[in-house]
Amino acid sequence: MKKSQFIIVFALIATIFAGCKNSKPNPVISPNANNADSLNAGDTTIYGTMLDGGMNSMLLLTDAGDTLEIIRNPEDTTEVVKGGRLTGDRFAVIAYKEYGDMMLRNAINITSLLGNWTSLDKNFEIKEGGEVVSNVQAENNMWTSWKIYNGKLLLSKDTFDVIELGADSMSLENKAGIFVFGRKK
Repeated sequence: MKKSQFIIVFALIATIFAGCKNSKPNPVISPNANNADSLNAGDTTIYGTMLDGGMNSMLLLTDAGDTLEIIRNPEDTTEVVKGGRLTGDRFAVIAYKEYGDMMLRNAINITSLLGNWTSLDKNFEIKEGGEVVSNVQAENNMWTSWKIYNGKLLLSKDTFDVIELGADSMSLENKAGIFVFGRKK
């Protein structure tokens, strides 16, 4: 009798362990990872123009010519789209597949990112095509280029997470702290 109870308990424990799911984060879709000779090799960002969007999804025409519907995860507690959602705006999107759907991890509105930005020690313009022009000649650590790489903003050699991107303000964060910029009119 004790032997059969032991076997039943052991089988139950084995079933529980077999049913445990590995909770690693979902892999990011990597459309540019195969292009090893590119400057963007390893970049998991999907670039495109928003065709349509609602509160929980966006329809994106990618630079590769594909049309993707990307769904916002309802469990996200913070806004994952930085810079607003306007039809016709260019976006840099990080997405992952879950249950066959494309899920939105992070999106930066590139159209909103472009323009003149200023802070106490910086005054610069982010231009289309990856150029940054400083409007202060005596500026230390002047930024000259920009790009989005794996969902982060690279300003020359500095890498930032985009915390907020609005019509008149931008907050960036890296290991040195949080940097707040206002839109220069």
